[in-house]
Amino acid sequence: MRRFLTAAILAALAATPALAEDGAAMRAAADGFYGVYRALPHTGGLPDDAALAKYAPYLAPALEALLRKASSAEDRFAKLNKGAPPLVEGDLFTSLFEGATQVSVGNCTGNGRTGSCVVQLVHADPGQVAVQWTDTVQLVNTPSGWRVGDIAYGGSWDFGNKGTLSATLNEVIAFQ
Repeated sequence: MRRFLTAAILAALAATPALAEDGAAMRAAADGFYGVYRALPHTGGLPDDAALAKYAPYLAPALEALLRKASSAEDRFAKLNKGAPPLVEGDLFTSLFEGATQVSVGNCTGNGRTGSCVVQLVHADPGQVAVQWTDTVQLVNTPSGWRVGDIAYGGSWDFGNKGTLSATLNEVIAFQ
């Protein structure tokens, strides 16, 4: 029994640096994604091909595929419904329609295959009261490293994005 306990303690201690490294790698992936987010203009809607190319190094393949399928669905909708507003309006990557003006990636946790980071967001316009909220970026460990697999919207107001980014994209794809 004593050998088992010693082995278990040593295994736990040996795993600790790997978990710390995963946390740092998850945070780097989230920081990279939000770095692109901050650098691009907030025009709302689905990212165009040029923007998607900038996000791509930080996206899990499944999320990138969903974004591409949603963009194709949006294009089909626009061709069939001339003059209609797009299916996706406003900021897609945060809870708030107007998007965030400040982003701070917080604590990241995971299990080696999946993880998440808490993200503090603020939208502040001069002369206006700032809006603050927390979203959660969900990550997956791919052969290329940690990538953003989804975003869980955390805003509590009535007219914000709700649920997850992937659910929103699947609604766009399914729209007929």
